[in-house]
Amino acid sequence: MATARKPFKRALIKLSGEALAGDLKFGLDPHILNYIAHEVAAVQRAGIQCAIVVGGGNFIRGETFSAEGGIDRSVADQMGMMGTLMNSLGLQSAIEKQGIEVRVQSAITIAAVAEPFIRRRALRHLQKGRMVVFAAGTGNPFFSTDTAAVLRALEIEADVLVKATKVDGVYDSDPKKNPNAKRYDRLSYNTAIQDRLKVMDQTAFTMAEEHKMPLIVLDFHQPGSLLDALSGGNSGTIVGDETE
Repeated sequence: MATARKPFKRALIKLSGEALAGDLKFGLDPHILNYIAHEVAAVQRAGIQCAIVVGGGNFIRGETFSAEGGIDRSVADQMGMMGTLMNSLGLQSAIEKQGIEVRVQSAITIAAVAEPFIRRRALRHLQKGRMVVFAAGTGNPFFSTDTAAVLRALEIEADVLVKATKVDGVYDSDPKKNPNAKRYDRLSYNTAIQDRLKVMDQTAFTMAEEHKMPLIVLDFHQPGSLLDALSGGNSGTIVGDETE
């Protein structure tokens, strides 16, 4: 029987860019965009303050594009940042159609379409019941949006970081290859490191562990799983929360 969890008051959700492409594999799938908007709006309506960091892999992945395209990695990563901005604007529009106020804050200056990232302003938006979407990662090349998600979660004093994936938690082996794979309900950072469980990229994971940031890994494609996890339910795997 799973141990009861506590509800959270403020969360940062990390979405991959690929998730927004859906079956299209590239760009934005309007059906997926509307589904995501519905799920996060339900969280906000439940009184849980919510912020989002989104990747840009549905348009371009900097590291891969640099290697295959023969261009400088810094330039490729900057192009990826622009991809996250397009995704953020799409999310803003879709979520606002759900009746939730949204602000996009960008780590790179692009004043015509987004606010610059200012921590105090982001906190004020959350306190006023608005959702904030953080675009352009950290604003620096060589850092993933996973790292940006941990950084922003710490900056806005989030209670938890949610990594939205296609699997319903963390397993001790690949559940697609091993039908007997064990799913964790709770997991310590130490166990995840010792067992070499790939939860997120190493830089991001190390930062989350160092600052004792709880992390929930869940299947975002399961309707209601996000609200359930943040409300104290047992959706997904929680890493680092009261397990050390």
